[in-house]
Amino acid sequence: MGREVLLSLLSVLAFWSVWVVKAEDAYKYYTWTVTYGTASPLGPSQQVILINGQFPGPRLDTVTNDNIILNLINKLDQPFLLTWNGIKQRKNSWQDGMLGTNCAIPPNSNYTYKFQTKDQIGSYTYFPSTLMHRAAGGFGVLNIYARSVIPVPYAKPAGDFSLLIGDWYKSNHKALQQVLDSGKPLPFPDGILINGQSRSSFSGDQGKTYMFRVSNLGLSTSFNFRIQGHKLKLVEVEGSHVLQNMYDSLDVHVGQSVTVLVTLDQSPKDYYIVASTRFTKTVLTAIAVLHYTNSRAAISGPVPSGPTDDIAWSMDQARSYRWNLTSNAARPNPQGSFHYGKITTSRTIVLANSAPIINGKQRYAINGNSFINSDTPLKLADYFNIPGVFSINSIQTAPSDSSNKLATSVMGASLHEFIEVVFQNNEDTIQSWHLDGYDFWVVGFGTGQWTQASRKAYNLVDALTRHTTQVYPKSWTAILVSLDNQGMWNLRSAMWGRQYLGQQFYLRVYNPTPSLANEYDIPNNALLCGKAVGRRHP
Repeated sequence: MGREVLLSLLSVLAFWSVWVVKAEDAYKYYTWTVTYGTASPLGPSQQVILINGQFPGPRLDTVTNDNIILNLINKLDQPFLLTWNGIKQRKNSWQDGMLGTNCAIPPNSNYTYKFQTKDQIGSYTYFPSTLMHRAAGGFGVLNIYARSVIPVPYAKPAGDFSLLIGDWYKSNHKALQQVLDSGKPLPFPDGILINGQSRSSFSGDQGKTYMFRVSNLGLSTSFNFRIQGHKLKLVEVEGSHVLQNMYDSLDVHVGQSVTVLVTLDQSPKDYYIVASTRFTKTVLTAIAVLHYTNSRAAISGPVPSGPTDDIAWSMDQARSYRWNLTSNAARPNPQGSFHYGKITTSRTIVLANSAPIINGKQRYAINGNSFINSDTPLKLADYFNIPGVFSINSIQTAPSDSSNKLATSVMGASLHEFIEVVFQNNEDTIQSWHLDGYDFWVVGFGTGQWTQASRKAYNLVDALTRHTTQVYPKSWTAILVSLDNQGMWNLRSAMWGRQYLGQQFYLRVYNPTPSLANEYDIPNNALLCGKAVGRRHP
């Protein structure tokens, strides 16, 4: 009888353990088919990229620690990949979806992504990482909601709107690629879209509060976001809960996402939602409508103007973003429990962007290196120990006076290093930088040349973490990064034309002792290409 009771008890425990795992770490399955289609976002009909017939693509709503199993079927006439902008891919750069980590999915073929939204919350996006596909669509929203057991620092809003905003071209993505391949920079865009449209509408009830998740999915242009007559309460930036300051408008740079709460506390009518380009000679403007459900009047009058082109205004706003040190993060602990400002950095890396002419063509570079993709993903070459694809430390950790060159640039780093990275922008255009696999503390902005004395102005107490940061013209931005995620990670200009023409490299975060505690093994469905063809999976 005792044995039967024990077996029964073990069965119950096994049931509940399985239930708990499933409750906390749900699996969500998707099948997405990528095709060409036709749309008219700026008037004339043009070819766009659809996912399951949608432009933009489907909204992917997940919860912290969800396991995503997504089968992507490529029906285009070119190889295709998606990358998950801001998803850390913990121990799993195999799923990052960049050409340095994955083979592109051939036409009429498929690949199944398998990744977890591990210990993350917030507003994110996905988009194509191949060629200039991003200029045609294939992008969408990826929201990660907090688990029910983890409180967030605001009341549940009455509604939740996602706004994908970005510059847009009437030219076909292949035509834009030809412009870049011919050695010319991208032309000025033709307009701005909000959720793939030139005019969209969002409805809400007077007196209620709504969440607006605003992402810049454009190719090259920063924008200012504002809602006529309404204040924007900033609550989250790329996974970080922030001090809830009120703003009249917010600058959002390429690749960035912000989340605001807006209370519909004005008289019942319709109001302009505006996004206009920043730091451009010609100002492009997109308009949407905030519609009160009891509205008595349509939008009218002039469109509310944005801030001037004064860089200091934007930099001061960026400095005002502060981490909410007492708020829970994706786990039940305060965000500020990791005291980043008290950790000694192992080294400083200074990265200077430039726009050199190499072999008679426009290129973009970091520390004199203009990146060229290998036909073999660097991650596969590293795993299979394939020679001749890349070499470690093939890019310098500081700018020099040496000539510019084309290279498949990889910088080596050790797992658990804590580093300082300075983005030095000596050009007269704004820059935007993104690091896959991580978020980082943005501790300082400044004008002119960064020096060691610049550290005196760092915020070492409550700087927020994010995955993309702007660098103002003739200025610098400093970040701190805890390299706790092993893998091969892309560090790039978020401005896609600059990325395409070489302003990127890969950071190889490595531990010489193989361990599944540090990094997952190669997936059994990994696509093989280049010199990795014919290699045997484990």
